[in-house]
Amino acid sequence: MSPAARKDTTIEIEGREVRISSPDKVVFPQAGLTKLDVVQYFLTVAPGALRGAAGRPMVLKRFVKGIDQEAFFQKRVPENHPDFIDTATLRYARGTSAEEAVIRDAAGLAWIVNLGCLDLNPHPVRAEDLEHPDELRVDLDPMPGVDWSQIVDVAYVAREVLDDVGLVGWPKTSGSRGLHILVRIAPEWDFRQVRLAAETLAREVGNRAPGLATARWWKEERGESVFVDFNQNAKDRTVASAYSIRPLPDARVSTPLEWSEVQVRRPEEFTALTVPARFAGIGDPHEGIDAAVGRLDGLLALAAELGPAEKPPRGGTDGSGRRASTMPLIEVARTRTKPEALEVLELWKAAHADVAAMLHPADTLVDGMRGASSLWYRVRINLQHVPEAARPPQGELLADYDPSAGKTWPDRTRPGEPSG
Repeated sequence: MSPAARKDTTIEIEGREVRISSPDKVVFPQAGLTKLDVVQYFLTVAPGALRGAAGRPMVLKRFVKGIDQEAFFQKRVPENHPDFIDTATLRYARGTSAEEAVIRDAAGLAWIVNLGCLDLNPHPVRAEDLEHPDELRVDLDPMPGVDWSQIVDVAYVAREVLDDVGLVGWPKTSGSRGLHILVRIAPEWDFRQVRLAAETLAREVGNRAPGLATARWWKEERGESVFVDFNQNAKDRTVASAYSIRPLPDARVSTPLEWSEVQVRRPEEFTALTVPARFAGIGDPHEGIDAAVGRLDGLLALAAELGPAEKPPRGGTDGSGRRASTMPLIEVARTRTKPEALEVLELWKAAHADVAAMLHPADTLVDGMRGASSLWYRVRINLQHVPEAARPPQGELLADYDPSAGKTWPDRTRPGEPSG
């Protein structure tokens, strides 16, 4: 930051004053966007961003050290929040609770962005009814080796299934590699039922598009397919909402689309530099989403017809209680950041060049794992395409980051829940 950079500035939004600290701090160097630029971006698209995030309790994903450092997740709203920020107390599956922020207007949007939030992570419930989601979320997550055209094909299969059960899907880019489809539903079912409905949708998409899509939960079993991630509908989970900026160098945006655009547009077209003009020109493609409320009866009836989903085996042979994978996996490393994980992966490949040459893209597994307030990363290799005699044994980890070191966990064991 230059010596002349401002320490803070105050902007007025619809009669409310919001202080922006370090407004000249560069957040996206490649795109040339400062913190104030990011705030102004969100204000430009506020009607669309609020359509996805307003009135919902929100996990604050804060990039206080910049986009090249891992964010930390803050469930509890800061104690000194202004009076135009509402709150709601969520109770989690582990028995803990947190009073989370609920924004209602553009001033609230600017306030959370000032905290370092770039992608917004609201829960699929309204603050007035925390136990009954009003949104089912379809997350199309491509495995390595999957191109955009395959994601598009799976998206249209998902649309067909939704149409068959009387639901309307609203697509948006995830802002990364995948695609989200949002479905407004009547808030009459609890989280367990909504997750079952989402899992049933995923299974049916997999049945209709074998080889292209899968509902297999365990990553090593998916191959080069699009994972229809139904678990994003679990009670504690959130996804980046519409118009969120993702922490990529080009400031890519999770952008609502018309269905006619899904085949012809690409995620990299939509950034914080290009989306404001699009929004000014065509408005929000999801403007009608709140009027398209559907019911889950059709999906729940299909769930009964399909029967219980096949569950993968659990319990290791070593008595650890861990799941016994059906695939020949070895673990390479555990790291604090994704760049470290990718660096260690390349070191392993260099040391095992003959084996690495036999791997398919989806055989290298770099998983973000949920820690207490941030992510850590696990690197594994699936040796399914390597002849058994040539498979290297499990060795010592090349890096062994322990996210629980020095921490105590009164209500659970050590962290390590896959982030999906």
